[in-house]
Amino acid sequence: MKKLNITIITLLLFSLTYSSCDLDRFPETRFSEVDFWNTESDLMNAANRLYVILGQMSPYSPDNRADDNTGQNVNGISSGNRTIPNTSDDWSRPYDMIFTANNILEKGIKAQVTDAVKNRYFGEARFFRAYAYFSLLQKFGGVPLVLKVLSVNSPDLKMPRSDRQTIVQTIYDDLDYAAAWVPTRASLASTQYGRITKSAALALKARVALYEGTRAKFHNDGDWQTHLNIAVQAAASVMGQGHTLFASYAGLFVQAGEGLANTENILVKIYGVNNTNVILGHNYSRDLENGRAAATRNLLRQYLYTDGLPSYNTDNTPSVKRSAYFVNERDEANYNTIFENRDPRMAATIFMNGETAYKGIWTPTTSLGSRTAYATKKGFNIPDWTTTNAGTVDRILIRYAEVLLIYAEAKYELDGAISDADLNLTINALRARAGFNARLTNAFVSANNLSMREEIRRERTVELALEGFRYDDLIRWKTAETVLPQTLLGAKFNATDWVGTNPSSLNLNVDGVLIVEDASKRSFTVNRDYLYPVPFNEITLSDGNVVQNPNWK
Repeated sequence: MKKLNITIITLLLFSLTYSSCDLDRFPETRFSEVDFWNTESDLMNAANRLYVILGQMSPYSPDNRADDNTGQNVNGISSGNRTIPNTSDDWSRPYDMIFTANNILEKGIKAQVTDAVKNRYFGEARFFRAYAYFSLLQKFGGVPLVLKVLSVNSPDLKMPRSDRQTIVQTIYDDLDYAAAWVPTRASLASTQYGRITKSAALALKARVALYEGTRAKFHNDGDWQTHLNIAVQAAASVMGQGHTLFASYAGLFVQAGEGLANTENILVKIYGVNNTNVILGHNYSRDLENGRAAATRNLLRQYLYTDGLPSYNTDNTPSVKRSAYFVNERDEANYNTIFENRDPRMAATIFMNGETAYKGIWTPTTSLGSRTAYATKKGFNIPDWTTTNAGTVDRILIRYAEVLLIYAEAKYELDGAISDADLNLTINALRARAGFNARLTNAFVSANNLSMREEIRRERTVELALEGFRYDDLIRWKTAETVLPQTLLGAKFNATDWVGTNPSSLNLNVDGVLIVEDASKRSFTVNRDYLYPVPFNEITLSDGNVVQNPNWK
């Protein structure tokens, strides 16, 4: 069920085409306004441009920046080998969204509509402005804060960076405005499915607040308690909006999970109708086939066994009880051993040996581009895969499961404890949906010398696996410096399973496990890599008012 009107977007692209890519090069004065900004239709058409940019900012493509998956080649961010770019879409596309939002907020004032109608679309504009500034904040920290339309000769085109706190407060203000004026999930017309709702505004606020609260706490940088309180309050508000978890974890990411009936999806980027009526398509299933999102053993180690106990824990504390089902890597009898007696979400995320995958039965190999010899199942859709660029399954950007995880983590980090009632409301609800019967309780954590913080983080990692959260989580937890320089591992070689593969062609460790990237070739510079480098052109074209992030040269 796809209801966001694509023809309206097409009309918008025809009537409102203009270039606004870089902060200091493309002011917003490039299109005719003689007969525009008068009706509700005009406001809606203008707002539709934001949904187009959303697809550019959040493309349906793999995120290889962390340790959970790899692409066909070494990722410069994951490996610590990136350099300062001249230009970057990470900077320019959010500003495209910001400029478009500002244009609506300033010029839409003249529309001959009720305040409620006007404020609804202003709420959408402010949601997207907040979305864009949060994307910039995560990567660059403080950035130039543009809250108005800029003329060609405006000195603000060369404005310096605002501080992080100012950016965050602007985001909160924008999302509060949006939450007050956009429709609730229940009141949104079915023909407008895909547009911003109150739940989306509150959920994004909770995401921002969790990020800022935990980042401030673990980086010792600011009033983390205030942000975490905001995260709890915003998440709780979403939890009161009538959302439920979709019945099938695996079904969320295929056609079965699409449409208005699935209230777990809070914000999606809508793609075409089907592979015979694509309109707007993506290539994600072919990306999976070609190994552009190949899960690592580093990710597989995160999944618990059916007794609720881990195989590995982050700090390798000897007193932590390992599962009785754990099999040491050197003793894995076959490819599928690592899947046995595990959280069902593992088998929903990665193909097992013998399952029907991309071009038939999956057998371990690196020849299809999967450098880890693991094949990603989560999000693979056969109808999407049959034709290049014909993927039409919606891209999930915010879902209710994330809100539950935000609530649990924020409660724990705020108080240093979480009740069993809150665990049942959040983490245990997610496990139950997946068919994983091991419950997380305070008594279980204590009896097995586990860390509640680590178990909450583990739950987030496996529930949201390969959805683009892992890198930003490592950054805010300040664990990137420990996690990212580690060796990336793949599957264990077994001649019986790896049909036709010569082991001499593989880089194996002493346990026979595939080394995808050795730790000696990976790095993370603590006083530099927690922020992205600002593109050279943004510094130069601002006459030096935009300064580079620390220790990038």
